[in-house]
Amino acid sequence: MLYLDNYSFADKTALVRVDFNVPLKENNGSFEITDDTRLKAALPTLKKILSDGGKIVLMSHLGRPKNEGEYEQEGKGENKFSLRHIVGYLKEHLNTEVKFVEDAGSNEAVEASKELEKGEVLLLENVRFYKAETKTNQENHTDFAKKLARLGDVYVNDAFGTAHRKHASTATVADFFDKENRVCGYVMQKELENAQKVLGNPERPFVAIMGGAKISDKIMVIEKLLDKVDSLIIGGGMAYTFFKAEGGNIGSSLVEEDKLSLASELLKKAEAKNVKIHLPKDSIAADKFDNNATTKEVNNKEIPDGFMGLDIGKEAQEEFSNVLKNAKTIMWNGPMGVFEMSNFAKGTQKIGEVVVEATQNGAYSLIGGGDSAAAINQMNAGDKVSYVSTGGGALLEYLEGKELPGVVALEK
Repeated sequence: MLYLDNYSFADKTALVRVDFNVPLKENNGSFEITDDTRLKAALPTLKKILSDGGKIVLMSHLGRPKNEGEYEQEGKGENKFSLRHIVGYLKEHLNTEVKFVEDAGSNEAVEASKELEKGEVLLLENVRFYKAETKTNQENHTDFAKKLARLGDVYVNDAFGTAHRKHASTATVADFFDKENRVCGYVMQKELENAQKVLGNPERPFVAIMGGAKISDKIMVIEKLLDKVDSLIIGGGMAYTFFKAEGGNIGSSLVEEDKLSLASELLKKAEAKNVKIHLPKDSIAADKFDNNATTKEVNNKEIPDGFMGLDIGKEAQEEFSNVLKNAKTIMWNGPMGVFEMSNFAKGTQKIGEVVVEATQNGAYSLIGGGDSAAAINQMNAGDKVSYVSTGGGALLEYLEGKELPGVVALEK
């Protein structure tokens, strides 16, 4: 794979796939960026290209437009998903002219890319305003990728967060560039290198923390991790399926009835592989899914009817903390509770604090994107752990051992 530092962009136009899928908040008709983590992550790649004397054409998606581009007019979508709202941020942080084109697949985009001066940037409209971006079985999918390829001399993929999607801008477009003009950006490089630190030969003890709502979302990665880790901490909504599988009373807590036998099977597999699974002994249970609900701290196998577990309790926090304090490698994916509600965020916050403490004491810590990244950033602790992934789904698939189309496109 060709890396950014081994390529000179002097007098070249780089077509760069970035991940600018950032949250926006409407304020009196304008839209403000509420979390610029992904934008900040992409800046070093863009600055390297510009400092070499190159020009940049940027392409990204934003949000989930109506049926992924199924609009009356191809390329036109809702204003709230427009990348136009990112232009000001890029101008400020790149300190250069940033132009914008509404139709990514048009001749206008080609002309705009040709007119770029050295050190300038052209941002294309949301590529998911086009059906052809995501509908890989359609003939015009390849045509769209070919149109995008006209906009640059070299293709750079720095969007790890979408590397697991075989879309026109993330994979197919690479087919129209020679191998020596397909480059891996800094974000993509860092993501792969940091994932390898837990997949390769991690320093032990290696502890993985898996949270979130459903076992079904994490089953493949849990099975893969059982061959890697010394201990596996399980929290969040998925824990209650394990407790019901063990015959516990979980009240009205989240449960996947069709995964009860699978939960039992995972516990047996872990035992056979000598992996210690830590399930939370207690929960903060509530009588409704509401921050102001009536709560009580309960044993996880004795949750009263009408109550649901929404966070790990103090006993679980203490046990998990003790496990993590001795860890030398930590991988965290998924919150311990409904951390978006302040009354059910304490478990996730405690785990975050202990992961930071372990990192300061020499452990390597990988935060696995998505809600875990949101939680650690909410604590202003993103710079106090080893690495915060920008791609939750992509990282999980990579850890599962799946090939990522966006990565394969750079290698072939």
